[in-house]
Amino acid sequence: MKISLRAGERVYINGAVLRVDRKVSLELVNDVMFLLEGQVMQASDATTAMRQLYFIVQLMLMNPTDVAAAASLYGQHHAALCAVCENREMLDGLAAIDEMVGGTRYFEALKRIRALFPLEQAILAGTATTETPFEAA
Repeated sequence: MKISLRAGERVYINGAVLRVDRKVSLELVNDVMFLLEGQVMQASDATTAMRQLYFIVQLMLMNPTDVAAAASLYGQHHAALCAVCENREMLDGLAAIDEMVGGTRYFEALKRIRALFPLEQAILAGTATTETPFEAA
């Protein structure tokens, strides 16, 4: 896999943070877990339940040598979300995320969580429905 970075940009690879001083392309020739700087969420931005879940999974990806603490926190947070959520699309997404995390497919889980951010916002705003299309008919 080839990654292109701009000057000053960071990439997080297997727990290490690399910052480049000029435009550069990196070729990753083996299987590594990485995040580009734009995909990294700061703790201060984890302001909703799904954003907190993203942050927890991000920790699991960024620090692969110490996953146990984050995995425990993930389990608690995921279970709490499933317990209070009534929206079928959100519950299906949470199930898919749990499967990905269980298979250590953290990057895929982060993508799926990001895809649920708009739905979470709609739920919080009260504009999302808990009905399935068949129940509404």
